[in-house]
Amino acid sequence: MKNTAMTAPVYSKVAGVFRNPAVRRELQQLDPQRDYQRMVQLLVGYEFPFDITRALELALFHTYASPRTSALLMRTGEFEKHGQKRYDDTSILIAWFMQYGLNTETGLRAITHMNRIHGFYSIPNEDFLMVLATFIFYPINWINRYGWRKLIPAEEQAFFLFFREVGQRMNLTAIPETIDELKAFTEAYEAEHFRYADSNRHVADSTVRIVQGWVPKPLRPVVKPVFSALINDKLREAFGYQKPPAWFCGLLEASFRLRKGPLRWITFEPYPKLVENTFHRSYKSGLPAVEELGPSKLIKKEPRLRSRE
Repeated sequence: MKNTAMTAPVYSKVAGVFRNPAVRRELQQLDPQRDYQRMVQLLVGYEFPFDITRALELALFHTYASPRTSALLMRTGEFEKHGQKRYDDTSILIAWFMQYGLNTETGLRAITHMNRIHGFYSIPNEDFLMVLATFIFYPINWINRYGWRKLIPAEEQAFFLFFREVGQRMNLTAIPETIDELKAFTEAYEAEHFRYADSNRHVADSTVRIVQGWVPKPLRPVVKPVFSALINDKLREAFGYQKPPAWFCGLLEASFRLRKGPLRWITFEPYPKLVENTFHRSYKSGLPAVEELGPSKLIKKEPRLRSRE
């Protein structure tokens, strides 16, 4: 596997605002079996930074539909007491290994620290696999529906292979070998575990409150309907949410379609989009070290060793 640090070609926007077509040309020339880390790096850093961020936010939301997962999150109290920090810490860790690659110093430290934090909790292997699956399917589905262009099959495969390696580095077992096998696993998992529980609703509402804090007060009542419009019936049932009116869903869909046109040519995101040039509400004065991310009460403790068999 190649080291995919940012020592690889770094592209600039054309005239400071237009997309550089060299990014897409490189993507089309890469082999997902060999170059999946670089492909993910290009997709998250240049082609779809906004879309992938929104998709991964919904991916985390998806996992709350399992009472087993939501109950654990509710017991930790992190979402209720330190919701914005938990969001920032999670997004920074994930972005660091997606943007820099799994074989770089930054990527290795991020994966190692993520494993250390998870080591404090007893989480079944299949729950980890479910989260891993959402991190593959949500970006693919979101981009193909809302992105300024659809992914080519090689790019979809790159997402799968990238996060399959993430799962391997998390010491997960029984990781499906193909996207189709992973899809079958998620469908079986959802059928067995997804159902309404008060803990689901509690964690989902806590997440909505985090996002409400990002927008002006007059817009905050709209945040929950937007979430509800973007998830499927299965998740709405698990959270006890109602589907917004058809006109609201239609307006939301139209707004995403409207943005596709100009974004085919221009972008307002940095080139490339990195943790270092992204605003993080919990760290306005500067980013912490990788090892300082996560619940402060756990940082100085040693996680217990356990098997995920």
